[in-house]
Amino acid sequence: MFKVLTIAGSDSSGGAGIQADLKTFLATGVYGMSAITAITAQNTQGLTTSEILSADLLRAQIAAVFDDIRPDVVKIGMIGNTESIHTVAESLQHYQAKNIVLDPVMVATSGSALFNPEELAALTQTLFPLADLLTPNISEAETILDCKITNEEAMEVAGQAIFDQYGCPCLIKGGHMAGQADDVLVWSEGIHWFRGQRIANPNTHGTGCSLSSAIASYLAQDNDLLTSIQAGKDYLTAIIGAQLDLGQGSGPLDHGYLLRKEDNHEA
Repeated sequence: MFKVLTIAGSDSSGGAGIQADLKTFLATGVYGMSAITAITAQNTQGLTTSEILSADLLRAQIAAVFDDIRPDVVKIGMIGNTESIHTVAESLQHYQAKNIVLDPVMVATSGSALFNPEELAALTQTLFPLADLLTPNISEAETILDCKITNEEAMEVAGQAIFDQYGCPCLIKGGHMAGQADDVLVWSEGIHWFRGQRIANPNTHGTGCSLSSAIASYLAQDNDLLTSIQAGKDYLTAIIGAQLDLGQGSGPLDHGYLLRKEDNHEA
């Protein structure tokens, strides 16, 4: 059984964060484990409040996993603050963790920044160099580079700049760009585009978490990077296309859609 650890925040409505990660792991065929960085009270309409867990408790969660069921891949989502960022980096270095997929959650869906400059510096300086894949969306890439990205050429330039500066493959997700759902990977082999179908569905809460977790899952199953990203993108497209409609705001995705589809087909 392949094993993946997610280090991220908890979403009480189940659409993003730890909950979305674990659902994705199950749906894509791996055993999921978690280390929770923060507890949030949120739903489809927004975030009400949150509390960051102590560094000691975060460190203990990571240790409990590595000391018993060592993960094949580690996925990192929302961390919380500078102390937590350093705690995650130190823990992963201590355990010589391999295959780290980092989704740099730093801009909320509403567009508000989740990180201050100190926290952004800690993230880029301590965790980016440890990552085997970064998966920023356009807003996050703009924050990392302090630039504007308005077209495909700018996405390629930004991906190249992040790859050159931090030395790890960078997948810039284009889902927030009007009229397209294409992502670009910049890595040691060059530039590779993943073309995607834009689906008319306003319920997209947790898309970034779900994609990075799916990629991590497929990497854990001994697939190469290009195969894992394409498989993750195909999974995301399917669960958006399932058209789940829950809540009064931007609702969650149907993470179990393919499992139910497979069960119905077998029946």
